[in-house]
Order: sequence, then C-alpha cells, then structure tokens
Amino acid sequence: MGPLRIGIAGLGHVGAGLIELVQRQERLRLPGRVEITGVSARSQSRNRPVNTDGYAWFDDAATLAEDPNVDVFVELIGGSDGPAKFAVESALKAGKHVVTANKALIAKHGTALAALASEKHVDLLFEAAVAGGIPVVRVLRDSLAGVEVARVSGILNGTCNFITSTMLDTGRSYDDVLAEAQKRGYAEADPTLDVSGMDAAHKAAILSAIAFSADLDFSKVAVRGIEEIGLLDLRLADRLGFRIKLIAEGVLTKAGVVCRVEPMALPHAHALARVDGSLNAVRIEGDPLGAVVLTGPGAGSGPTASAVMGDIAKLFRPAIRNAFGRAEHHVAQPFVTGDNSEIAPFFLRVRLADKPGTLAALTEALAEEGVSVDKLLQDSADESGASPVAVVTHRCPRAQMQAAVNRIAKLSVSVEDPRLIRIEAAS
Repeated sequence: MGPLRIGIAGLGHVGAGLIELVQRQERLRLPGRVEITGVSARSQSRNRPVNTDGYAWFDDAATLAEDPNVDVFVELIGGSDGPAKFAVESALKAGKHVVTANKALIAKHGTALAALASEKHVDLLFEAAVAGGIPVVRVLRDSLAGVEVARVSGILNGTCNFITSTMLDTGRSYDDVLAEAQKRGYAEADPTLDVSGMDAAHKAAILSAIAFSADLDFSKVAVRGIEEIGLLDLRLADRLGFRIKLIAEGVLTKAGVVCRVEPMALPHAHALARVDGSLNAVRIEGDPLGAVVLTGPGAGSGPTASAVMGDIAKLFRPAIRNAFGRAEHHVAQPFVTGDNSEIAPFFLRVRLADKPGTLAALTEALAEEGVSVDKLLQDSADESGASPVAVVTHRCPRAQMQAAVNRIAKLSVSVEDPRLIRIEAAS
C-alpha cells in the first residue's frame, strides 16, 4: 500500500499539531504511511512551531483541494462560509476525501456537504469538530449504531466549564476568571463564541443530527450562554446541592429533535456535575444501552490534531458512508424549536429588598402561578441592602415557571431581574 497523500489547509495551532504528528508517525499506530503533499495558509512567512519548508506551498486552499497529488484534503481554516466552505466543496467535487475540524461549517452546511460526498462516493469526516480528543462522533455514529438514542447531552465547551468551576472553587469574579482563561489559551481574545454558548450549540447540533438521523437545521437551536451567571448564583446553587454547568443537549420528541444550549443546575451526584476545569463530557442515553459518559480534553492543538489524525487513519480503508451515519431506510427527523410545555424542577435566584413581607410576596407570586416550593434559602443582605434568595421548585411546566418569573420581576421588592435555571434530574 502506497502512502496516503494529504493536503493541509490552515496552519494554526491544530494544523501545526497535525504536521508534528505526521513528522513522528513512526511512533503512532497508523495503518500505513501518511505523506504531506501540500499545505496552504494565509501567510507563508509566519513563524510556526513546525518546519513546513519541505512541503509544496499553495496560496489558494481550493487549488490545493483539487491538486491531483492529494488524496485527502484536511480543512483547518475555520469559519462557516468563505474560503473553508469553497475549498471543502472543491475537494468533494474533485473526488477527494475530506477531513475537517470545522464545527461551524458542519453545523451550517453539513447536510449539503454530506449529500455531495455521497454523490461523489467519498468520505466527509469531522471527528475533531466535536469535543476535541473525545472520539464521540465515531462512537455515536458507528459503535452505538445498535442503540436507539433518546438523548445526547454534555459539557461541550471547555472555556465555559473552566470559568464556572474556577469561579466556584476560588470565589473570583467572572471577569477575573475569563482573563485567566484567555491567558491560558482556553478562550480567544474575543470570547463571545464560547461564553455565548454558540460554540457548544454547533457541536450539539452535529451530535443531534447523528443521534437521531435528523435534517440538521441550526436555525432551530436555542442558545443561552453563561454571561449572566454570577458567583452568587454558583454559590447558592452549591449550598442547595447543585452545580451550574453550561449543558448542550439534543432530545427526540414526538414533534422532532429539540436541540438547545443553556446553563443547568445539576445535582452534585450527577456524572456531569463532577466534570471540572476545561474538560468536556458527553452523555448518551438510549435503549438498550442505558447511558454512557465520555470525558476528556475538548480543545487544544494536541487533542484536536489527534482527532484529525484518527480520521485520516480511517481513510486507509474508506467506508464511504453517509457522513452523519444515516442509512437510506432511516426516517429523517426534523429539528424543531422547543416549546414551554417541558416539565422540570427549576432553580430560581432573586434579590429582594431587606424588609418585612418580602419572602411572603415571593412565595405568593409563585403560588399564584401554581408553582410549589421544594427548598428555599435566604442569604444575609449585601452591601446594597438586598437579600439574595434561592428557590428550588417542584416539577412544573416551563411556561408556568416563566409566568411566575415575570410576575416576580414586577414586584416592588424585587431588586433585579430573577435568574431562572432548569434543574437536571440526578443520574
């Protein structure tokens, strides 16, 4: 068997990490030799941690994608459109296998790209697009093909997980911990994609499409980030037995696939509640499996490059199957927007004026919307004279809970907008 010839577009941290793996492939367990026959990036003169002098240089990624000396086009440019999309389409049309780490591209255009790959009888692989070094795409698509998945959920953004867990552990502010995350390389200079939940949403949409043979429609994904989660919320939740985590999930309902990202309160005993720092974790539930949790590093040049190399290794013996694992006999599920009929317990945090009757006003507002209280915790008044109050409710419809929150926000004793977080069942 001759070498598998790859062209790499994008020589940032992951691209450099992949080249480093190729250069020491004798120590890896690959099925054959990998040869780099071309590279492309925005700047040829930029200093990089690996030597690229021996590789043919292409100013244009699409030209590299179509080069006859390339068997596999590796796209590490990033971005849902522009050069990345054009280059991947060019490679597929030219009959090249494609490996990508581009979650935004797959979340937005994955269905169309998968159809093009099937038409050209080539593979489109994107293990590195979700959860870095955790092989969740392959496990979900291939190893768990015999499982009827009911729900896939997890911690899919290491930046958010680092921020919330470090805030709780150290008592430091959101801004302070975010600055540390940027210094460590966990967060970009502009962290919006991470802390807004959008990065996790791209990954959740991809996993949901695989898990449920769904037509991926990213416009239906509901997204809330961690920007509004403060140290007070984390501490009060912890005292009541919960850890607040940014959870991404896909759930199969009668109407279709509901995919969303939002902060959730997890009981201390929950498997995902114990995942701290920059780690990622994915929980897959289904019949007859029950549940399995995969945990590991979700970002960084090393873990992501290893996932890319894993996909490349698979192409020594291409499977040529649908990129999302959908067979012709599968009934395609639609992505749908979630409604407020979901029933769950909720964690509610408010700040009330420190004067007689405030707690009675709070519980009365909840009772008027049919929401019953399971636990209530009132903290001492802060320097502004307001008392933080945390409430854990019994199970109720989200619409009912939201109506109660709207009512509480209008109370004269309410100092700021209430914070509402869904509570995950123990598992």
